Amino acid sequence: MRRILLHAAASVAALSLGVSYASAQSGSVEKAVGGYSFEDAAKEAPGTKDFHSADGHLTFGIVTHTAGNGFFDPVYVGATVAGNMIGAKILLLGSESPVDDPAREIEILNQIVQDPTIDGIIMTTPQVGAYNDIVKAAEAKGIPVATTNSFDGTMLNRSSISHTGQDASAAAIGGEALAKCVLDSGKTSGSILLPSSTAMGNIEVNNRVTSAFNAIVKTLKDAGKLENFKVDAGPENVGIDTNPNDPVNALVSLFESRGDVVGAFTANNVFTPPLVKAVAQMGWTGKFCAFGFDLGPAQQEGIAAGNLTGSLGQQPFLQGFWPVMQLYLQIDRGISAANLDTRAQLVTKETVANVGKRFEN
Repeated sequence: MRRILLHAAASVAALSLGVSYASAQSGSVEKAVGGYSFEDAAKEAPGTKDFHSADGHLTFGIVTHTAGNGFFDPVYVGATVAGNMIGAKILLLGSESPVDDPAREIEILNQIVQDPTIDGIIMTTPQVGAYNDIVKAAEAKGIPVATTNSFDGTMLNRSSISHTGQDASAAAIGGEALAKCVLDSGKTSGSILLPSSTAMGNIEVNNRVTSAFNAIVKTLKDAGKLENFKVDAGPENVGIDTNPNDPVNALVSLFESRGDVVGAFTANNVFTPPLVKAVAQMGWTGKFCAFGFDLGPAQQEGIAAGNLTGSLGQQPFLQGFWPVMQLYLQIDRGISAANLDTRAQLVTKETVANVGKRFEN
């Protein structure tokens, strides 16, 4: 009996040792190879809150080129969420205009770069070459800069400034969808138009039109149908010049003048809501392949009603959230500028009900 008990005790001891050994090998990492604890390393640097303004908290200003049409609302939400996470004050600024207004944006930027309470600046850059003086002034004061939404590849010290936004090539998703819509509709010929306006000076929009145009042409060519359709994006494939000050009537006139339009693509918020109205006005609801950009209320209503077949979202929440976090990482961690491509979200009638439930689109 004693021998049996001793054997049982030895077995329990061996089992206990086995459990202990297994626990030690479970993959838990308690400290860095360098010897420091991860808990200590995760703490904010002591001087971060007193960076530049030395007022005990970080203040970032985010400035957009059109705060008046609703597109940038989720951008501001994203920036606010990020600010709350790191305990930073976020100034939400931008042109009051419902259309692109880089001049007003630059005016605001020139004001805040002189503000002694500012610790970082986030800005959209739709007008190529217009922001170098802002960058110079900010760098001279030791204020880090991040850009979002529109991209200026020529900007001073571009490689050292992070950018968050949708690459213009994402418009190809909409172009491909438009071409497939036309083919699926049973139309055997006609014009597919890409109206826009280069007068606004937004190179990103121009590049979107070109990307969508190329995707439409490729999709039709792959289907062996390109010769049956005329795809028109203007003489340089950056858009058929259309009046941005009276876009609805301009689109209706354009469509009526061609007489055989079977599809259209618009590349920004200036022309997509007017496209919705033009389709409704011409009685083409549910009968016309109309694709656009952004996912504001007008676009969502247009998709639900059948006046817009689909629209591309930029996931703008990220365009506010990441630049704030990037500036914080530069200040607190010394992390170099890291870009984020927010890609594209194609929304149609089947998916439009899912948009905007958390202000993210």
